[in-house]
Amino acid sequence: MVNLAENIALVRERMAAAARRSGRRPEEITLVAVTKTIPPERIQEAVSLGLKDLGENRVQELLAKQPYITGGNWHLIGHLQRNKARQVWDKVCLIHSIDSLELARELDRRAMAAGRRVNILLEVNVAGEESKFGLAPEAVIPFVREITGFTGLRLLGLMTVAPLVKEAEEVRPVFRRLAELRREVEALHLPGVDMHYLSMGMTNDFEVAIEEGANLVRIGTAIFGPRV
Repeated sequence: MVNLAENIALVRERMAAAARRSGRRPEEITLVAVTKTIPPERIQEAVSLGLKDLGENRVQELLAKQPYITGGNWHLIGHLQRNKARQVWDKVCLIHSIDSLELARELDRRAMAAGRRVNILLEVNVAGEESKFGLAPEAVIPFVREITGFTGLRLLGLMTVAPLVKEAEEVRPVFRRLAELRREVEALHLPGVDMHYLSMGMTNDFEVAIEEGANLVRIGTAIFGPRV
């Protein structure tokens, strides 16, 4: 049986060391526990051990588990189809994966109708992988300019999924480019845009991501063990 307490402690130690190497404070970085395929009782155990931020890839899985978990802040970290936006827009604290104007418009419309705002990140396909979703890097600034007037959205940063490689050092340029994009957007000083978050780094590469500026890391296997 996986020892969650030990795994969480080890992940936090590694996060703290990476933060110090980059001249940052460990408390600046939020650990999002990726709960894909994990049963609710194990998720609740993790929450009781201090993991408050929970990340799900699929809308249906998130909605199925959410009623059984107390004390967690839910993040949608996987691809969101426009036709499922209505099911989840008000169920999460942050959507990491906005990658189309159609999706942004749908979320904006629903939030405005309810007198609320949706916290979002833009997903960027930095490496240009055909198998992954996300905006091309050169499309980010035009996209940000386009959604600046969407008063139902609150843009809080950028997200990427790096290629799966044997050596994490190989994807350092991916994380570095996302950090550069963040600075480029910040320099525009657009109203309603707060580039607070860089969501990047998973079990295989989160230390390199932190060294390059990540302050949201999405970790599943290192906490819950290999998925079956």
